[in-house]
Amino acid sequence: MSAENISYELKRFSGIKRDYTPEDVERLRGSIKIEYSLCKHQSKKLWKLLNTENYVNTLGSLSGNHAVQHAKAGLKAIYLSGWQVAADANSAGEMYPDQSLYPYDSAPKLVESMNNALIRADQIQHMELKDGDMTEEKKIDYMLPIIADGDKNLKAARLAADIADVPLIILARTDANAAKLITNDYDDNDKPFLTGERSPEGFYYVKAGIEQAISRGLAYAPYSDLIWCETATPNLKEAKKFAEAIHEKFPGKLLAYNCSPSFNWKKHLSDDEIASFQKEISKMGYKFQFITLAGFHTQNIAIFELAQKYKKEGMSAYSKIQQQEFAREKDGYTSVKHQREVGTSYFDAVSNTISSGKSSTTAMKGSTESEQF
Repeated sequence: MSAENISYELKRFSGIKRDYTPEDVERLRGSIKIEYSLCKHQSKKLWKLLNTENYVNTLGSLSGNHAVQHAKAGLKAIYLSGWQVAADANSAGEMYPDQSLYPYDSAPKLVESMNNALIRADQIQHMELKDGDMTEEKKIDYMLPIIADGDKNLKAARLAADIADVPLIILARTDANAAKLITNDYDDNDKPFLTGERSPEGFYYVKAGIEQAISRGLAYAPYSDLIWCETATPNLKEAKKFAEAIHEKFPGKLLAYNCSPSFNWKKHLSDDEIASFQKEISKMGYKFQFITLAGFHTQNIAIFELAQKYKKEGMSAYSKIQQQEFAREKDGYTSVKHQREVGTSYFDAVSNTISSGKSSTTAMKGSTESEQF
């Protein structure tokens, strides 16, 4: 492909600044065309959702199975939290705080695990549809876009996406509302907030607050598709101030909001205010909304409650969980049939296809699950 043929869809990339030319991109692409089908498809899908839905809300997922449950429950996207990667899903097999201690490949490996689980769920569903074991009305879209945490220069991320020829969606996180330390003092955007003091490690102290968050957001806006600001509490006034400041200079800029598990929601808001919170901030332009650590908290409380009841009640406690699973089947929950859920029937079909239907190692037929569930 020549540089003359490299073009950026004007509507998709309206307002996006690139400090390089199409010639630079072509020079770096190489002559072998590699297709990144998942990234390309999911980026286009998420962009359409962000521009057609009132807002897209989702949860921080911790595993491939979590991602599949997102899809089954009807969510339309997935958030992958770096905090959760540090805590319980990193390639070092360690439990860390969110201090960039885990191996750099951890988040990409979790993305891969989620995509693989979603693809497997789709394969199982496709086979069941072909076999007449499922109706089209119950078909689920398993190809959910994933927005994943990553420490990356915005310009570098855009260049990498352009070289790969994918319309990657880049979300810039300011985190400046609570930030009090920065690594250097040469950025003009930071200078108004410098206190003149240094930490023992050599960091520069800055005045935290919404004004610094706005300054960062304005600096990031030309290079990102969405701007994310962390607030200290679920504060509509602060969210509105941030949104208005960004939109004054960048009208229509898409915004993202962490409905944070670090907030004590009931302490700050009434039940009605909590229920309407996401709708209210969506009106301000916060189109992507997520609970970063939902996987961590729900997984831990679920296991703690079962373990506590199991200690006291024995098998009665687990049987109640099983009955709850049965009760949710009418709503689309399918994991009670755990062998089917992970693809036992699918791989039986693979084995039978290879052996022309004569495989002796299939697992589902005659299993306790097929006979009791």
